[in-house]
Amino acid sequence: MTHNSQAEPEARIRNAMRQLLAGPVPDGLKCDVKSLCTLAGVPRATLYRTYPHLKAEFDRQRQAAQEDGQQPDPRLAQIERLKAEVATLRERLTKKNAELSVLKEFQATALSRLAAQYELIAALRKEVESAPHATVHTLPAR
Repeated sequence: MTHNSQAEPEARIRNAMRQLLAGPVPDGLKCDVKSLCTLAGVPRATLYRTYPHLKAEFDRQRQAAQEDGQQPDPRLAQIERLKAEVATLRERLTKKNAELSVLKEFQATALSRLAAQYELIAALRKEVESAPHATVHTLPAR
């Protein structure tokens, strides 16, 4: 290829790089090499074969933007935000499950104590009824 025939696709690729990295990413595209080629109108094979330095530059700039906290692709930013939210929710769920386990154990203990007290009260009533001569006196009702 001559210098002029290479300059025009290279310029299109650089423009597409700026557009993708500056955001917002056009509908139906992502901030990736495939979308870069689509936007520039250059086949991927040509990018890899003829312009590998542009692909490497695009990858570096995209990585640098991500490391700086910028996310050119809003869908990827949303994915990262949702992943963080899922992690937070999983942590909360783990804590709630632990609390629930403690409360279920407390409930079982409380029910067994209530059942034991009920049995004791029933046994004492039976004892009072079976021994009318005992020294147990019925209190007057209020």
